[in-house]
Amino acid sequence: MTENTLEKLRILTESAKYDVSCSSSGTVRRGQKGMVGSTVGGVGICHSFADDGRCISLLKVMLTNYCKYDCAYCINRRSNDIKRATLSVSELEEITMEFYRRNYIEGLFLSSGVVRNADYTMERLTAIVRDLRTVHRFNGYIHLKSIPGASQELLNEAGLYADRMSVNIEIPREESLKLLAPEKDHQSVFQPMKLIQQGVLENKEDRRKYRHAPRFVPAGQSTQMIVGATKETDRDILQMSSALYHQPTMRRVYYSGYISVNTYDPRLPNLKQPPLVRENRLYQADWLLRFYHFDVDEITEKENLDLEIDPKLAWALRHPEAFPVDINNDDYERLLRVPGLGTKSAWLIVNSRRFGRLTSYDLKKMGVVMKKAKYFITCGELTDGYSQPIVGINELRPERLRPLLVSKAQQKRAAEELQLAFDFKEE
Repeated sequence: MTENTLEKLRILTESAKYDVSCSSSGTVRRGQKGMVGSTVGGVGICHSFADDGRCISLLKVMLTNYCKYDCAYCINRRSNDIKRATLSVSELEEITMEFYRRNYIEGLFLSSGVVRNADYTMERLTAIVRDLRTVHRFNGYIHLKSIPGASQELLNEAGLYADRMSVNIEIPREESLKLLAPEKDHQSVFQPMKLIQQGVLENKEDRRKYRHAPRFVPAGQSTQMIVGATKETDRDILQMSSALYHQPTMRRVYYSGYISVNTYDPRLPNLKQPPLVRENRLYQADWLLRFYHFDVDEITEKENLDLEIDPKLAWALRHPEAFPVDINNDDYERLLRVPGLGTKSAWLIVNSRRFGRLTSYDLKKMGVVMKKAKYFITCGELTDGYSQPIVGINELRPERLRPLLVSKAQQKRAAEELQLAFDFKEE
């Protein structure tokens, strides 16, 4: 590997770091004779973390950071004066295999700027994943970014070699996308999503009929939305996420707090730091949508999420009439609504109470966060230090209970983020 190649790699990995939709898929592909690598156990890749806490556990690189688009929010926009580089197909394949042999990585996250046209770029990306699978016999995890506007034939071929494919929506509302990226529209994003979804569903039917039919994008799709670059509310973002999760092949929606990479553009807010607390609250709300059977309207009764407390606790404080929940009698759905109680502990409660009445001691052993949950439940006995009965939400009232559950650190972080400047100006 030459010094010139390493310099290009440094530039292209730096350009790729703003795309957060790159976690392991959970797909399982066991080691095979004559193949290199595996994704045994559903992990797919090893994990390490950057200074800001983001997962960077695979080779995350762009084929090129040249791009014909001039999107305001993108560091690689056409008008930016940054270092540019392009790796050849053979160079990227060699880097991937050499890094794997040295145990630096176990998978590849590959994206690219759009050069010439969508088909030209997608053809090069497809050639890389095809050669890795068929020539180099690479059997590890591959996440491939699809290029909006690429032909169905190229997407179908790429899907036979990639574990996961993704297309980033970036901005949830069409008018805001047109403001920041006039050359793009939602149709160019949703079209490849539909084509990939169609390919996955057709492949499932083929595999029912033919046992050895090749798999097509076995880990499904993901996408990303930028938080804080435009005036969309949390409700707008979560409504888009909810609609995407109703598609059978969408696995994850990622939220990326906007980083001011193009401070000179008047269309963008001048943020001193990314809205990380808001990003975290959106991930928590996303979890409620996927695993806790909440609706968007329940989570976002206000336009934006509460920055001081998590969305589940915020809902509980707004609805004291739903509590207390009887641990020994109420069903699984009601248990999921209790703050401090997760899907695993709710499942353990439902299965354990068949053998006897549960107490607070049992709940602690199951991993229930009693600091929160004790105000919203009742069980065989529930006392503070086993001497004084605990006063619940209906006795304390939400306005008095909230200060007991919010730490000073949470209040400070929320206050700092509320002071960020969100001045959206149009040209």
